[in-house]
Amino acid sequence: MKRYLLFGFLTSSIFLVNACAVNPVTGKKQVVLMSEAQEIAMGKEADPQIIAQYGLYEDPELQQFITTKGKAMAAVSHRPNLAYEFKIVDSDAVNAFAVPGGYVYFTRGIMAHFNNEAEFAGVLGHEIGHITARHTVAQQAKTMLGQVGLIGSMILVPQLGQLAEPLSQGLGVLFLKFGRDAERQSDDLGVEYSSKIGYDATEMAGFFNTLERKSAGSQSAELPDFLSTHPNPGDRNIAVNQLAIEWKQKLNLTNPMVNRESYLRKIDGIIYGEDPKGGYLEDNVFYHPVLKFQFPVPQGWSYENTPQRVQMAPRDGRALMMMTFAPGKTLDEAANAMVQQNNLQVLESNRVTVNGMNALALVADVRPQQQGQASSARTLTYLIEYGGNIYMLLGASSPADFNNYSQTFSQTMRNFRQLTDAQKINKLADRIRIKTVKQAGTLQQALASYNVPQKRQEELSVLNGMSLTDRVAQGSLIKILDK
Repeated sequence: MKRYLLFGFLTSSIFLVNACAVNPVTGKKQVVLMSEAQEIAMGKEADPQIIAQYGLYEDPELQQFITTKGKAMAAVSHRPNLAYEFKIVDSDAVNAFAVPGGYVYFTRGIMAHFNNEAEFAGVLGHEIGHITARHTVAQQAKTMLGQVGLIGSMILVPQLGQLAEPLSQGLGVLFLKFGRDAERQSDDLGVEYSSKIGYDATEMAGFFNTLERKSAGSQSAELPDFLSTHPNPGDRNIAVNQLAIEWKQKLNLTNPMVNRESYLRKIDGIIYGEDPKGGYLEDNVFYHPVLKFQFPVPQGWSYENTPQRVQMAPRDGRALMMMTFAPGKTLDEAANAMVQQNNLQVLESNRVTVNGMNALALVADVRPQQQGQASSARTLTYLIEYGGNIYMLLGASSPADFNNYSQTFSQTMRNFRQLTDAQKINKLADRIRIKTVKQAGTLQQALASYNVPQKRQEELSVLNGMSLTDRVAQGSLIKILDK
């Protein structure tokens, strides 16, 4: 959780129209629910929400790289007149996604996993393809804006999902699962667009292997991974590889670009995994070294950390907890704002102290939507004054389950405390470091020569897009991890 100001929700109205339009890629008519102007408006409104939700990754050189390549590729696409924007978001999830109207986002996690410019270019073309072929717009005819995120997707009680993910109700368009035809078409466009700006699109096929290996061993993150939002349509590698060969012949690309070394130099030092500066989980305790607080996370609960909040939920989805900043200068102001924002009816309110800090504890029900109905969710909230901020820790479940979870909620909230452990405060992020292979041999031998622990060598093989038994030449470059 980082100290970011919250942007407003996606509240502007987008009037949907049922109309036929000509698809820019196929030239055929299709039924869509919005005009191009509305599509562009959606993207413009979504962009600040995305940046608020995940944050930008601060690397001007890498940002300039994706902007330059993105603009070049957009110019040869089927919709060159859109005002495209290309950004790297600060998430360790391995993903890339596009928003209608020309907005394309890569996570630092996926940037860390590319091993050459050609792999990046293929995925870039794939995402631009979703925009040019209007896949997200067409999908809106079937799926309206919905919930997104690890916690929100797990909540069985709908009202808990609303508490967990109010912002994401307007961002569901980002993570729609496209059909097999749409994925194949975007793969085809990724090959076409990357080939047209001179890259070897066969590398795109190889990167799918990295994605599959990474997805098989990864845990959930705040953004879904690429394969969960871009399902593998089957025989993907073969089809992409064959199409890449055809485009090479069509464009007479006798020496298409791969640019392995130049790309690896660009990502030397990129943060890998969770960045402790924004808070991190270790041994079921969440630590924030900048804001200097800590609290326990219940054993076995799923967890996600975004710039706006920390969220936790049991895997059965019957409860949730979140921690975020509360508005207001006093505990009473914060309580009033929290009650109004979440449409609560307060049942109990008590002033308490939490490890020497002034706090307010409230039990409240979510007000029913219709008079006479019973409340569908009950909450326990602790508002805690600390370090010039007021922190809100909220737990929620159905009224029937509340007694089962209230002690768990209270255990986490009452153990919110100041972080003083210098080792936890000074924890550094893992960063990718580019090293030169000292002696020809296997990747495993090269990693061992740089003292990579055996327990992390398989992870590093995925990061390098190789198997541990693959041969590496003396003087070639590999990725390792260091602080």
